[in-house]
Amino acid sequence: MIPVIDNTRARRLFLQSHGLIDAPSGAGKGADLQSVVDDLGFVQLDSVNTFARAHDLILWSRRQQYRPANLSNLLTRDRGVFEHWTHDASAISMQHFVHWRLKFARDAAWLESRWKEWRRDDFSKKIDGVLRRIADHGCCKSGDVGSDEARGTGGWWDWHPSKTALEYLWRSGQVSIVRRDGFTKVYDLTERVIPPEALNARVSDAETIDWACGAALDKLGFATSGEIAAFWDLVTPAEAKAWCVDAVREGAIRPVDIACVDGSLRRSFVRPDTLDLVTPEVSPRVRILSPFDPALRDRKRAERLFGFHYRIEIFVPAPKRQYGYYVFPVLEGDQLIGRIDMKANRPERRLDVTGFWPERGVRMGAGRVARLEAELSRAARFGGCDEVVFADGWLRSAP
Repeated sequence: MIPVIDNTRARRLFLQSHGLIDAPSGAGKGADLQSVVDDLGFVQLDSVNTFARAHDLILWSRRQQYRPANLSNLLTRDRGVFEHWTHDASAISMQHFVHWRLKFARDAAWLESRWKEWRRDDFSKKIDGVLRRIADHGCCKSGDVGSDEARGTGGWWDWHPSKTALEYLWRSGQVSIVRRDGFTKVYDLTERVIPPEALNARVSDAETIDWACGAALDKLGFATSGEIAAFWDLVTPAEAKAWCVDAVREGAIRPVDIACVDGSLRRSFVRPDTLDLVTPEVSPRVRILSPFDPALRDRKRAERLFGFHYRIEIFVPAPKRQYGYYVFPVLEGDQLIGRIDMKANRPERRLDVTGFWPERGVRMGAGRVARLEAELSRAARFGGCDEVVFADGWLRSAP
């Protein structure tokens, strides 16, 4: 008989796996911050900064003493993380660098075939020259290469050939990000960036596939084979499916039905001891989350598990937007209670709150409003603001 994990227990196990079950206390720097990244596996990086950049908000929601310089120190000083690609650009725990060699090889093959078709000119002719430039003259930014090449006007798809070559070198593991100036990547040879113990470690592809699948399941708490493959974006769906078959046969994992918020069941996999865990208590703290929080990255899973339908409405014309174009999900305990539209007005050092939309069925009583306002005050301090300013009618009605 397949065991069933009810929806409340599933939500709490899931939030526990994502570091969102306990109060967000801790130093948020050094070894404590390293432990947060290690537990998550990686933190997605994003440049949008209406209030705080995605990676900073992800870490602050788990450690409210965290400040943006702390992640930079982990990258540039402590070398506890390296930057590369999962499903998107991410800061990844350095202990996983050995497994990214498979990613480097697979990305190189994919980019060699696709970018020649998608990018203008032939970037492959520039690879050796860009690599020599870094080897001879040290670290560089994309603006330091290809100075004699015409700059395109087509955005991300219109890089000049030397910038494309530089990105290829990064994605294939030949150069690494040594630091960021602002949010601009600065590259150097990988052997100059990655600590020797990580640089010189080697494992087989089979070992990496086994690690990637097992680690993904451990960090998700429960997952389908597709969700396991998508977690790191390191193995193929077929490899994850085969791993699940073998792991079930060996007793390393077992199938389970996860109860969704609508009462339906979703067949997933868990470690056997997960079923023996006591349902964790959850902090009632209100938290403002990043739109790219790892607990919400899979929008369909968030809707199944929490009943929370979320998308960023950047590309929705203003008259048709239901919310602001970039609203932040709000978590209370094990429930996503709404979304908030807020922006840091840095010249005037204030956090402007335009609107909060509660989810259907969420009652915004005095206590809940007070908890939300307390979190906004903490968020203002984190964002370098001295006060929170609420627009008229900021507290909207549930749909």
